Amino acid sequence: MMIFSPVNAQEADQPIEISAAEITRTVKTMTLDQFEGRAPGTVGEERTIGYLIGRFEALGLEPGGVDGSWTQPVPLLHTTLGKPETLSIARNGSAKPMQAGKDIYVSTLQPKDQAVVAGAEMVFVGYGVTAPERGWDDFKDADLTGKVAVFLVNDPDFAAAANEPVAGKFGGRAMTYYGRWTYKFEEASRRGAVAALIIHETEAAGYGWSVVESPQGENYGTVKPDGQMTSLALQGWISGGAAQTIFDDAGLDLAKLRVAARNKDFKPVPLGATFAASYPVKQEVVKSQNVFGKITGKSRPEETVIFGAHWDAYGEGPPDADGNIYRSGANDDALGMAGIMEIARKFKSMPQPDRTIVIAAWTAEERGLLGSEVYAQNPIYPVETTVANLAIDVLQTAGKAKDVILVGKGQGTLEDDLAKFAKLQGRVVTEESLPERGLFFRADHFSLAKRGVPVLLMMSLAGASDLVAGGRKAGQKWIDDYTGKCYHAACDAWSPDWNLTGAVQDIDVMFDIGNRLAYSKDWPEWKAGSEFKELRDASAEARQ
Repeated sequence: MMIFSPVNAQEADQPIEISAAEITRTVKTMTLDQFEGRAPGTVGEERTIGYLIGRFEALGLEPGGVDGSWTQPVPLLHTTLGKPETLSIARNGSAKPMQAGKDIYVSTLQPKDQAVVAGAEMVFVGYGVTAPERGWDDFKDADLTGKVAVFLVNDPDFAAAANEPVAGKFGGRAMTYYGRWTYKFEEASRRGAVAALIIHETEAAGYGWSVVESPQGENYGTVKPDGQMTSLALQGWISGGAAQTIFDDAGLDLAKLRVAARNKDFKPVPLGATFAASYPVKQEVVKSQNVFGKITGKSRPEETVIFGAHWDAYGEGPPDADGNIYRSGANDDALGMAGIMEIARKFKSMPQPDRTIVIAAWTAEERGLLGSEVYAQNPIYPVETTVANLAIDVLQTAGKAKDVILVGKGQGTLEDDLAKFAKLQGRVVTEESLPERGLFFRADHFSLAKRGVPVLLMMSLAGASDLVAGGRKAGQKWIDDYTGKCYHAACDAWSPDWNLTGAVQDIDVMFDIGNRLAYSKDWPEWKAGSEFKELRDASAEARQ
């Protein structure tokens, strides 16, 4: 393992600079085979946690976890499906076999040794949205108990033309939480469904089928008491081609139903078919951990600025073309971890901040933001006096950019800080060009946003950077190459071709935002219209 000797704060004459060389060393270390792809609950996690604690100590951080430790326990339900014993869709007594992984991809979050759906009726529920504040209800009191809910991905207005009444009702191309697969599975469970399948579309989902099946039947969830367990024996996706066949066999026009689902008068449509599946399940409760370091504030230590990234990746998988089995997430998110370590290193070369700086390394982000969610449910630092949560998750590695990508426009005043400090770098802010991917809801900051904490996400997947070398065309090529080939795959590995000058720019901006907050009395706010503003405002007295 590589040994690090970071600059000692007492030896630095002035604040150190964010270092591409230090970032590279961190990424290369975290992606070594000895960490086995950093999957939660594995030997790879044990080694990763030990490494992170050692790094935080070497950086001069204080333990920031539970009861003066470095960590916070995160118990997780871990399930893995075996090969299906049954997987079919039947109509009029005739069953048609489905191919696991090709036609249908599912997993389970029930702690049982067998996941079984015994010929349950399939019902198309459109986008499956219940949004009273928008005057929208796709279910119309339909009883889904014991049935299979079949959803469209994204929001009702994603594909709407400008003249359709629904246009803009759910943010247009920008995905709301109603468009996320997590919401759809939660809604199906609330209504008693036994399974839920989302029809895959690459454009609407924001990723291809290879990303859908990349967990290889594995899933993680928080450990819940029986009364709160999901009703879904199986949850997942059905390919566009397989879905088309099912609707055709039912005499239904899927294209027309997609249009109908964009109308608030839409009602669920029975598919005249039943879904049967039986999978053996390997299930266990594993002990995972979040890791925290901190720099205690001098004058207002109870007020915290959190910098976060996730340490986990996808662990071991089938060998790729080069024989690599570990999906170590060099960019997603060893690079983010390297970024927050560099931020910590820079803070340690400066005078003690007024507010406490927390460096958070989350577990199980790839499994549904679980580490940050457990923290948000059981915060070590009160959310009411958490100043901001600044998250780094995937940075572009193609060189300097003329802009910085804003994820979640209109949410909070931190985006104004982003514009200010980007301008000092000679850069401008560009709104995310792929808002349909719903990235604001797909990183660990969202767990704290749901509790009212102001947040900002730095994620290069949100849009093509305007690169100094090659412009936006080159920025789009980087996104296409990364998401099309290596996202959640073994080839997400460090490469000597990486140009980290643009990543350093983005890390510098996040540092500058946090630095301003760490030495001030200002409190970022949610902007009018944000769904999180009311929640934050309700705790205003705690920040007086």
